[in-house]
Amino acid sequence: MRMRERSLRQDPDLRKELALLARGCDFVLPSRFKKRLRAFQQGQAGVRTEEPVSTALSESIPKFYFPQGRPQANLNIDSLISKIEKIFSQFPNERATIEDMGQVAKACECPLYWKVPLFNSAGGDRTGFVSVHKFVAMWRKTLQTCHDDASKFVHLLAKPGCNYLEQDDFIPFLQVLAAAHPGRGLDLAVLDGKIALVIQRIFYNVNRSWTGKITCSELRKSNFLQNVALLEQEEDVNQLTDFFSYEHFYVIYCKFWELDTDHDLYIDQKDLARHNDQAISHRMIERIFSGTVTRDRRVYKEGRLSYADFVWFLISEEDKKTDTSIEYWFRCMDMDGDGVLSMYELEYFYDEQCQKLEAMAIEPLSFEDCLCQMLDLVKPEVEGKITLRDIKKCKLSHIFFDTFFNIEKYLEHEQKDPFSLIRVSDWEKYAAEEYDILVAEEAANDQCNDV
Repeated sequence: MRMRERSLRQDPDLRKELALLARGCDFVLPSRFKKRLRAFQQGQAGVRTEEPVSTALSESIPKFYFPQGRPQANLNIDSLISKIEKIFSQFPNERATIEDMGQVAKACECPLYWKVPLFNSAGGDRTGFVSVHKFVAMWRKTLQTCHDDASKFVHLLAKPGCNYLEQDDFIPFLQVLAAAHPGRGLDLAVLDGKIALVIQRIFYNVNRSWTGKITCSELRKSNFLQNVALLEQEEDVNQLTDFFSYEHFYVIYCKFWELDTDHDLYIDQKDLARHNDQAISHRMIERIFSGTVTRDRRVYKEGRLSYADFVWFLISEEDKKTDTSIEYWFRCMDMDGDGVLSMYELEYFYDEQCQKLEAMAIEPLSFEDCLCQMLDLVKPEVEGKITLRDIKKCKLSHIFFDTFFNIEKYLEHEQKDPFSLIRVSDWEKYAAEEYDILVAEEAANDQCNDV
């Protein structure tokens, strides 16, 4: 009605007559007014009428958006259900325990270690077993609504009513996975530190939106489910370096333990400054503790970094070539959060590098010369403004970042060819070297104790 009134008042003749009526003029004929009003309304209705889209045109545009995966045309759900019922018929009272769920997972055409979310999703975590009727009802509904592995996995692990995964959703899955896997790495994964590491690495590699919520789309684009499937075939989890490596856990946990001198599972700015003999600038450490890249909101208030946040820091520090690490350090350097690294911000971080070089009796480049080098390195699309996109495109992000806040690596880059071929990632190389050192130290300590 309001829209109609506003359009009506725009008619000049009717506006004039309405004004006369408001003044109480009795020469305006009501019948004439109604006739004019009726004509105006019919005209407005004609303007609003739109031609419906023809059926032929609408049918010519195929569906192209499948948030739950593209449905399989030849999927026979009843045939799959009959296979599952046949497996359940082998169990006492047609009830499956968690030990039986490996066979059920295979009947569902899922990887072996999906048995945990399958069991829990059918209510097994509450009763200790799953009946054939409950499981078949759950799995039939899943097959009807979820059409690929990513959507099925999210559906099985997520809380009721959620279409995404949070960190605590992975805990039951990883606990049973750790106990069930025969490899050396996951035998020790019952430790809270190992479970926490795997969860952080999952979110580091998969949660590209930094929301703390993994969606079907993010899971689909990652290699996490492929790694879960490989656990069934690979006895040595150290070969699965993206998520489950015991060696990587051992290195990160030992590094954290060394810095956490009071062993309260938190480190402060002074603790973090001791990493790699104070190689990282104090100004960058202040930015890390500002909360710009940490999940725990207490970091900024209490000035303490948790083990989970340290995982993100260490992986980002040792491999600055991945998308997540580039985003991590860009957020730290972008102090005003405008999405652009200004010349002021670059000079702010480089100033401390110059002070460190002078303390080492090394004459630093002037900021102007350094800036010219970095602009040549990054080649920003807009002159004088370096964006996240620019740094990702340049393929030499590690040199760019180390120039502004890591003095040791900056000097290393000055002495070697930045374009040299590296077959493994910087993080994998670092973890392998540190693990060998830690194992050698442990062996030496054992020999001393024996003597």
